[in-house]
Order: sequence, then C-alpha cells, then structure tokens
Amino acid sequence: MADSTWWYRGGTSKHDLHYRREAEVNTTLEELLLYFVFLITLCILTFGMVNPHMYYLNKVMSSLFVDTSLPGDERSSFRSIRSITDFWKFMEGPLLEGLYWDSWYNNQQLYNLKNSSRIYYENVLLGVPRVRQLRVRNNTCKVSVFQSLMSDCYSKYTADNEDVSDFGLQRDTEWKYSPSPANAPWHWGFVGVYRDGGYIFTLSKSKSEARTKLADLRVNSWITRGTRVVFIDFSLYNANVNLFCVIRLVAEFPATGGLLTSWQLYSVKLLRYVTHYDYFIASCEIVFCIFLFVFITQELRKLNEFKSAYFKSIWNWLELLILVLCFLAVSFYAYCNMQNFLLLGRLLENTESYPDFYFLAYWHIYYNDIIAITIFFAWIKNMFLAIINDTYSEVKADYSIGRRPDFELGKIIKKSYLNVLEKLRLKKAQESEDKKMRTTGDLAHQARKEGFSETEIQGAEQMKAWKERLEKKYYSTEIQDDYQPVTQQEFRELFLYAVELEKELHYISSKLNQVMRKLHQ
Repeated sequence: MADSTWWYRGGTSKHDLHYRREAEVNTTLEELLLYFVFLITLCILTFGMVNPHMYYLNKVMSSLFVDTSLPGDERSSFRSIRSITDFWKFMEGPLLEGLYWDSWYNNQQLYNLKNSSRIYYENVLLGVPRVRQLRVRNNTCKVSVFQSLMSDCYSKYTADNEDVSDFGLQRDTEWKYSPSPANAPWHWGFVGVYRDGGYIFTLSKSKSEARTKLADLRVNSWITRGTRVVFIDFSLYNANVNLFCVIRLVAEFPATGGLLTSWQLYSVKLLRYVTHYDYFIASCEIVFCIFLFVFITQELRKLNEFKSAYFKSIWNWLELLILVLCFLAVSFYAYCNMQNFLLLGRLLENTESYPDFYFLAYWHIYYNDIIAITIFFAWIKNMFLAIINDTYSEVKADYSIGRRPDFELGKIIKKSYLNVLEKLRLKKAQESEDKKMRTTGDLAHQARKEGFSETEIQGAEQMKAWKERLEKKYYSTEIQDDYQPVTQQEFRELFLYAVELEKELHYISSKLNQVMRKLHQ
C-alpha cells in the first residue's frame, strides 16, 4: 500500500466542483444585472416626476402672495403680519391684487374669456378661492383665582373644544358651520392640528365682488376671539409647463394672542401622459409592476422553502420592506390617478366652485415620499452591506481551514480585463513566477527589518511552501483531474514535520510557564 491512492474529496470531482462554481458565478451576474435594471427603472420613475419648473413656479407664487408688501407698510407682508388688522390689510390688498389680473400692463383687456383670471398672465386660476376658519367655544378653559376678572375664556384648538354653532349674522355659509368630510386630511400647524370643515366662503370670479365680500366680513367681525385658524386655499394651472400649483395660506390665532402665518405651495403634475417622454415614463411604470410581481413570487417561494427560518435573516426583512413600499407606491399612484380623473371632470362641469386640489397634492406628496424611501432601501440591498458581509464570512471560513480565499467573480472579471488589454496590445503578459519570487523576497526583507532571525524566516518559508503544495493538490480549480493522490511517503514527511512543530511548541510553552512563575514569585 506504499504507493496506492488513499484519499478522495468526498466523492465529488474537481471538474464538477469547478463547473458548479462557474454556474454560481453566472447566476450571480444574472441576478446583479436584473436588479440593476430594476434600480434604473425605479430611478427613472423617481426623477421623472419632477422638473425644474416646479421650483420656479413655487418661487414666483411665493414671491407674489407671501412677500408682497402690505398697503402703506413696505416692511410688512404675509410672512411677517402679527395682528388681525394686518391680516385684513393682506386680504384686501396683496391677496386680491395677486388673484385677479384682469388687464394688461397698459390697461388693455387681457383676454376675452368672461370672469376668468390668469395670475402672472400665464397661470389660470381654477374655480374660485376658498376661505375658511375654525373656532373654539367660550369657557373652554378653567379660571380659578381671577374668575371675577374674566367674563369669557377661549382655550387652544382641539376637536373637543371646537365651536360648531352659528355665530354673527347667521345667514350664509361663512356664519354657519360646515362639517368636515370623512376622508379629508388634517392640517398640522404651528400650535395645533386642524381638521377640514368649519365656517367657509368662496370668493367671486369678479374682483369687485370679491372686494365687497371681504369688506363686509371685516365690518361684521367675521374674525373674533374664538377664531383659531383661517385657511386660504386656491389652485392654478400652467399649460406651458403642464403643472398644477396648489397653494394654502394659513393664519393661526393662538390662545396666547397675536398671529402666526405659514404657507404651503405644491407644484404637481396631475395630467401625466401628454408628451412622448410621459409615455416613456408610462412604459417604465409597467416594467416596474412586472418587477414587483416577479419579486413577490420569488419571496413567496423562499418563504415556502425555508418556513420560519426565512424570518431569521435581516436581508429577508429588508426585501419584505422594499416590497411593501413598492406595493404602497403603486396603490397611491392608482388612487391619485383615479381621483384626478373624477375631480377634473367635476371642475369642468362647474367652474364657479372651489376645486379641492389640496387633497390630490397631499397624496401626491406622500407618493413621492414613499418612492424616495423605496429607492433608498433598494440601493442599500445584494449591493454594499450584503456583499461585504458575505465576502467576510467566506474569507473567514476559508482561513479557518487553512485555505486561501478563492474569489471566483473577481478572478473572472480581472482575467477578462487583462485579456482585453493584451489583445489591444496595451499590456504585456507577465510571468507569474517572477512576481511570486519578487513577493517572496519582499516579505523576507521585511521580516529581517522587523528583527526575525534567519531560522524563523526559513521556517516560515518552509511552512508557506508546504501550504502552497497542499493548496495546489487539493483546492486549486485550475486542475481538471478528478482527484489528486497523496503517497504514503509524502504523508510520512508531512507527519514528521508536524511532530517536530509540536515539539517546538511544547518547548516554547514550557519556557513561557517558567517565566510566568518567576514573575509571580
């Protein structure tokens, strides 16, 4: 049995192992390519919904309604008003002048359409603006010590404190409470969270009629101590850039007194498919839905295979999070498009009413936020952390068995890159043996600089040569033989060398024990 073969690698040939590894590498490359296409599609959908015109439209509207000075006070604007008197100056000054552009700069008629307004000559005012306020009841706060000095008391706004009774003239909608719709979003202000509904009136298409309406409300004290917030809502459309601008100006009257202003301007694209680029975005949306269906199918298959063990991996949780976000984005998108169709139809039927585009803008903003979060997690997922974690685990496992890590994917890419350079005659082939000798010499030189003895260096080189010989026999994928035999003589030599190493380690250990005992004494 001196020269007989005595060991096999678990019954699996190296040729089969090499073929299996190449198949795994090809599968990995295919998955990376597929996921890269998914990321590109998601990026197109995310950035295809915005354009620079949105910023410029918001900027000019903010300048017109927020920063225009009040009549008789060049230092004040809606941004800085702090009293009820200044609020009425804004309503009858910058607001009216900004909403109704009925003539050209030389006082000629701007357009022939009756009772229509175009802000900055380019933006059509949709329907009519709406103004509404929310109030609180009297005696909604408790006064103990100074009760004799306080005849009334109005607390901060809450749903329980809200006043729903008629007040003032009690004749029109601005004096009578209108309940909030069930699905209307709440508004988060500086000092409270406010729901829809309240005491509502709409301005006329005519500038003179709107001015008379505001003057009448001011004279009859429409804003009182019970008022906690006033909303001014209107929407406009710019056909030049196919954008809707939804504007909300908010004036809060806190229980502490004074006035706080805020504003929201949303430029959104509600008419989605107009140009050729829009139809390209539509095709990407279809591809995105196909990807979503494929990924859901894959995760269901994995869940069925691994059962409860599926939920023990953080990467599976990340995959589920991405799928949930994608599903929510698709749901929001379908809901917004359906509401666009219904609301635009009602607006065309009645142009004298207020179109609630704030509702649509609200959901479009949430849709954009979900898409942004989805693309964030999608770029993180099989790309940075997963690759680092898996590679670290493989390298650690290889070193634990004394094996050099074998980066198949990196080797294939590097080999292809070098072959291209050689064919283009941009790089000459180098002898691997020269590189090996140069590396070995550098390591030996570095070891001498660190203070190692020649005996230690020679022992290290001998161990390295022994390790490389074993790797060449048992782990190299370049050899296509089914197995590599080890003769009895080779095994005897390696065994004797291992025995000598064990003796040296035992001698070193005894010396260390002696030193430790002396230090202890």
